[in-house]
Amino acid sequence: MKTIYDYTYQDLEEYLLVSGEKKYRAKQIYSWLYKKRIDTFDEMTDLSKELINKLKDNFVINPFKEINRQISKDGTIKFLFEAEDGSSFETVLMHFHFGESICVSTQVGCNMGCTFCASGLFKKKRDLTSGEIVGQVLYVQKILDKEDKRIGNVVIMGTGEPFDNYDNVLNFASIINSDFGLAIGARHITISTCGIVPKIKEFSKGKFQYNLAISLHASNNELRSKLMPINKAYPLEELMEALKEYSIDNNRRLTFEYILLHNINDYDENAVELARLIKGYNAYINLIPYNEVDENGYVSSNDKAALHFYDLLMKNGVKATLRSKHGEDIDAACGQLRVKYNK
Repeated sequence: MKTIYDYTYQDLEEYLLVSGEKKYRAKQIYSWLYKKRIDTFDEMTDLSKELINKLKDNFVINPFKEINRQISKDGTIKFLFEAEDGSSFETVLMHFHFGESICVSTQVGCNMGCTFCASGLFKKKRDLTSGEIVGQVLYVQKILDKEDKRIGNVVIMGTGEPFDNYDNVLNFASIINSDFGLAIGARHITISTCGIVPKIKEFSKGKFQYNLAISLHASNNELRSKLMPINKAYPLEELMEALKEYSIDNNRRLTFEYILLHNINDYDENAVELARLIKGYNAYINLIPYNEVDENGYVSSNDKAALHFYDLLMKNGVKATLRSKHGEDIDAACGQLRVKYNK
């Protein structure tokens, strides 16, 4: 059955009108779902019995159940969820000095085939609905409510390619950004893509305030095509041109994500080439330690090599950050826990 989390505020208003209800009921329902964060329709005490029964007949609230949880010594928590159809997907909660951050999945499996990623070990089974993505945030937020904590940042870069599930992802962002919903600021929501150029152009025209992150991971076409098959469809020249248009049209800073792989993409020449590639863009590079996946055979660059790579970028005039490791002692890589569970 469809989850009511699938509905944007405007969608819910339209549904209520078509159902013979008053439009203002949408505000009441959203308040129960996203402010009071109830689990059953019967808790909506200011709605009529008739409307409550109508909602119960047509929707569920929670669209999945938790089937596994791993907790790292650094406080990172990884959840494995299972939907009604048996599909499983992951969500990660990370603790930073600036607050709580959640990484959500957008698909069951992934078709992008990045050679370093556990998500691609199982091909895409289906897209997650907007409500299934919203449900991940609310499930974790309800846990944080017990500690009087709040999710401050949402990153859409778990299992799946967000721009391969474009409409559902944008609806999800709209729901959690809405003042009637979770009211998470647009600039605290980051959408990551491996580089689907037509969707980047479509996103650019939307003039959204969400952050855009690009999974780059290589400084030239030859290496990137080996690591990320998407590069064969949309090589760096096309990708960078689309991102230039995005920057001009939206005046927003880009993030380039770069996983450091030992003796693959962490050489000095890679750093110099990378700096040359993004020089002139309103952007910075987020260097990411690799969470190793046994099936893929890649090894993470050590701390010394990562710091050296960072220094080279900075010396070549490119701003960079070096992300700290999270969940190193659990199955922290995207798709890793799901792979283990399915096996």
